[in-house]
Amino acid sequence: MQRLFVALAMPEDIRDRLAGLGAGLPGARRVPPENLHLTLRFIGETDGAAARDAADALSRLDAGGFDLALSGVGAFESGGRARSVWAGTEPRPALDALQRKVDGALARAGVAMDTRKFRPHVTLARFSGACAARLGPWLAANGLFRAGPFAVEGFTLFESALGRGGSVYRPLVEFPLRPAAPAPRSGP
Repeated sequence: MQRLFVALAMPEDIRDRLAGLGAGLPGARRVPPENLHLTLRFIGETDGAAARDAADALSRLDAGGFDLALSGVGAFESGGRARSVWAGTEPRPALDALQRKVDGALARAGVAMDTRKFRPHVTLARFSGACAARLGPWLAANGLFRAGPFAVEGFTLFESALGRGGSVYRPLVEFPLRPAAPAPRSGP
């Protein structure tokens, strides 16, 4: 069995900025820079045949590349306890469209639909029940965070394996997107 997800890998310079942003969080388990990504779709535990079907369906997906910028920070919490902190994205219809196409391709491959609403973000750190109110100063200090824009030229099917130091993400298949359309020129 393999634990799979589909994501956008972050360029190295963006990963470096995000890794620095995650510093200074008391009680946090920071995500290692090499694991920073934006999940398009969590697939979960699959056998080899289902993984091949998912990869085959994703390989037929037709979408164009686009630019993406990260913007702001936030926290996911439950019952007043922080579960994680994240960096968000600027609204980008092309990102939403890509995510819907990934969902559709996986549904055609027999992967159960995800009922959660897509909330694009890059997880920076996780907590084991930290009081959410303690994050207020960090969230306020980093609320204006911006990174990018950077070119999104493809997406990746990853495997997640639990290692001694936490999860290890291994890219299985990279799927290129069509080159982004050039920006319209103004003037004569």
